[in-house]
Amino acid sequence: MADKNTPDIIYTKVDEAPELASASLLPIIRKFASAAGISVGTKDISLAGRILATFPEVLTEEQRISDDLAELGELVKTPEANVIKLPNISASVPQLVAAIKELQSQGYALPDYPEEPKTDAEKAVRAKYDSIKGSAVNPVLREGNSDRRAATAVKKFAQANPHRMGEWTRDSKTRVAAMSGGDFFSNEVSATLPKEATATIVLENAKTETVLKEGVKYPAGTVVDATYMSASALDSFLEDEIAKTKDEGVLFSLHMKATMMKVSDPIIFGHAVKAWLKPVFEKYGDEMKALGVNPNSGLGDLLARVKDQPEIMAAIEAVTAERPPMYMVNSDKGITNLHVPSDVIIDASMPALIRAGGKGWGPDGKEHDCVCVIPDNSYAPVYDAAVEFFKANGKLNPATAGTVQNIGLMAQKAEEYGSHPTTFEIPTDGVVKMVLDDGTVLHAHEVKAGDIWRSASARKAPIEDWVNLAIDRQRLTGYRAIFWLDENRAHDAELIKYVKPILEAKGVADKFEIMAPREATIASLETITKGENTIAITGNVLRDYLTDLFPILELATSAKMLSIVKLMQGGGLFETGAGGSAPKHVQQLLEEDHLRWDSLGEFCALGESFRFLAETKGNAKAKVLGDAVDVATQGILDNDRSPSRKVGQPDNRDSHYWFARYWAEALAAQGDDAELAAEFAPVAKALADDEAKIVAELAAVQGKPADIGGYYHADPAKLAAVMRPSATLNAIIG
Repeated sequence: MADKNTPDIIYTKVDEAPELASASLLPIIRKFASAAGISVGTKDISLAGRILATFPEVLTEEQRISDDLAELGELVKTPEANVIKLPNISASVPQLVAAIKELQSQGYALPDYPEEPKTDAEKAVRAKYDSIKGSAVNPVLREGNSDRRAATAVKKFAQANPHRMGEWTRDSKTRVAAMSGGDFFSNEVSATLPKEATATIVLENAKTETVLKEGVKYPAGTVVDATYMSASALDSFLEDEIAKTKDEGVLFSLHMKATMMKVSDPIIFGHAVKAWLKPVFEKYGDEMKALGVNPNSGLGDLLARVKDQPEIMAAIEAVTAERPPMYMVNSDKGITNLHVPSDVIIDASMPALIRAGGKGWGPDGKEHDCVCVIPDNSYAPVYDAAVEFFKANGKLNPATAGTVQNIGLMAQKAEEYGSHPTTFEIPTDGVVKMVLDDGTVLHAHEVKAGDIWRSASARKAPIEDWVNLAIDRQRLTGYRAIFWLDENRAHDAELIKYVKPILEAKGVADKFEIMAPREATIASLETITKGENTIAITGNVLRDYLTDLFPILELATSAKMLSIVKLMQGGGLFETGAGGSAPKHVQQLLEEDHLRWDSLGEFCALGESFRFLAETKGNAKAKVLGDAVDVATQGILDNDRSPSRKVGQPDNRDSHYWFARYWAEALAAQGDDAELAAEFAPVAKALADDEAKIVAELAAVQGKPADIGGYYHADPAKLAAVMRPSATLNAIIG
């Protein structure tokens, strides 16, 4: 529960570029909020923070920190919650290991990550670390469903200033490849529980029964799924696609979500690495295993471990020469699609490729058509439909395109596929069963060793809340509204049993359509191509994918989206956009002291947070602040004050100066609150009078390396020095 010491607004401490930007922006927010008696606190949900909070027993008293994620998890279940959530790292194993090593180098006596735990102690450490990786944050905080859309000002600006789109041609060889059987989609079963139940998941064979998970509790009305991916079918599919790609003369690319899908997708990624180097693994598999090679960690980790083995390196080079060219993360540095599992994230990589006209960067540093391998067929049809649509119709015109808003089912860990603790790599042949406490076998699958079995669920209350949220959004907008549900998919069929009766009971069934994802994609693209708008009402994974796909096509980025989570207990969670490109931004800052991260998503969330505070706590000044934030955001757009990409040009820190100035000017000019007007008139004047000096001080630091004291766990003083280099601005803001 929240207590009287809980700040009015919680601003999350996260990772990478968003956290760098916070060091500059948060002092401005606190300065302005304090004038209205509003406190702004922080909670650390960064990867480093989560690691430190998980291992207090190995730290000194001074090093220990509170478990802020757990505290926030309780706060979001209360009406008092008002949280601005920035994008955090959903760590893959390589990222987790890198963060651990950095913290160890800073004097934190953390245990190493056990790649292959053998002792009970190692297994316990591994279990703790595994609780941190992947999408560990969002399921805890998302106690409500998602209402995500482009803010009106952002959409208008994108239409008035359309971004560049790559040209699509009918003869493009780019295509999407997905499994035709043996995948999660084809093997899925689902059921809605008529009463509260507790499940045990067991693996049975002729000799033994192994408990994979017990005590999985579900309230009445929960939709419970189970499915598996055949390892042999996956391997055959990957081998075939590698061969087809070479024949077609295009780039091979794999598109996964090895961060959010922290259990399943790294395993699938590892299969792709093994398929790519199949002859090498067949000949040198035992030697590589002895060197600590784990294909799930990617080609980059593999190469680092075998670099001193000339025979293996020669074999890798020989096989690579026979393979098709690979889609590259960084052609200049030789970083391939298969180097690091977290480097290519499907919801960022596929929209970028589609926006570029179906092109990806090859090893030669040039753009080429691609085969986009998305093994599971659950959502691959979305991208396949988009690719085929643009082949037939040409590129989208952002100047005239309508918009796709999203209402997403995600509350209470709904549809946490792959990152859910009920996902397993099967150790032996047998039958996986979900057995309820009354002895009922809810689901059963015959599986082979190496198969990936998973279960996920969606509870009744979040489903009903999701449908009602969609009804409200359609009523407010009048837009075409589509539930992206496939009646031929087991899980979706269960959701439809909820959706239709609610729509009919509310008398609005005629205002909604229900379509499978492929058909819904085509319908949505047709709608926005005509300049009209639509609402995509989706489950959790599609929410994640579509709120990158359509914004990247419409706006060139998903970081500028307005994302409101109406928490089911009455609080508010305001998310600030995607952080998929954040690592490259940090790299540029470290090399050139230029941060191109755009905080527009933070600006949009901030305005909503202030207005929510005004509504829930009766603070009229908060509404004035929020409305002035919108004026400032519009000023950033209208006057082109967003960060530029190149060193020597205005960056994130410049945009914060302009945001503060426009915000202060809006408050000084408004007539609703004389006290705030008087408070900020001198601030606005000082910011305007000292413009030349501030801008010069911000520009002076660019062009040389920056030291922030750590990538995952920066030194606060060094970070502040880098992100607040204008003494003049600091004197005004405090």
